[in-house]
Amino acid sequence: MSDLHAGRRDTAGLAETLATLVGEEAPELVIATGDLAHRGRSEQLAQAHALLDGLGRPFLAVPGNHDIPYSFPQRFTQPWQRFEAVFGSVDPTYRSDTLVVCGLDSVRPWRQQGGRLSTERLAGVGGVLANAAPGALRVVALHHHLAGSPWRASRKFPLRHRDRALAAFAAAGAELVVGGHIHQASAVELHEFTALDGARSRSLVLATAPGLGRPRPRRMGEAQGAVVYVWETGYLEVVTYLLEPDGFRQLARRRFPRH
Repeated sequence: MSDLHAGRRDTAGLAETLATLVGEEAPELVIATGDLAHRGRSEQLAQAHALLDGLGRPFLAVPGNHDIPYSFPQRFTQPWQRFEAVFGSVDPTYRSDTLVVCGLDSVRPWRQQGGRLSTERLAGVGGVLANAAPGALRVVALHHHLAGSPWRASRKFPLRHRDRALAAFAAAGAELVVGGHIHQASAVELHEFTALDGARSRSLVLATAPGLGRPRPRRMGEAQGAVVYVWETGYLEVVTYLLEPDGFRQLARRRFPRH
């Protein structure tokens, strides 16, 4: 899930509807890729945390550009203090015999919409994904998208220097990169649109979740939903769900090989 925007036009019954989907799917982990709050306020972050905690499953959350203060000077002097007080690390990790997730903070206080990953953060991805158990899915989670729907407004900037980031993720052995930010869903395999230098690398899927919240209902180009990831030894599936008045409806299922 991504882009809840708690505290701004909250969707009635969302917590219960999401809990139903989570109960049906029984995921190993719930990943929230930023913009959990709408204005980075402590009470909004706490509201988002309560929703995630109420799902009864382990969860991992990374910040989005709406999760840091909008007020001066806190936005620049203490940008992540409130998020860390509620969720802990801005670069969380998860590890099990079947799944390894490296969470990354892509937010930059001086870039309202755009994001960036430092050289140090990129260098640390390999250390998190290394020594994964055989068959475990290796995932990177961040807020800013690396590949998105082509019709999205240009103000929703993708990750800055994303070619460098993609090369680093591929070198680290990542199989799936999940993000949000644009309130629209997409899923694509890296080799469908780019080529990496050197030997052929393993499959890398870039998935963007639709917005779980809808803070600006008049923007008809912003979908409301969530994504479920299913993996076995030979494949990874990206299953998109659309939120409708009577609950979540499965909209699309895309399968990618794991190799």
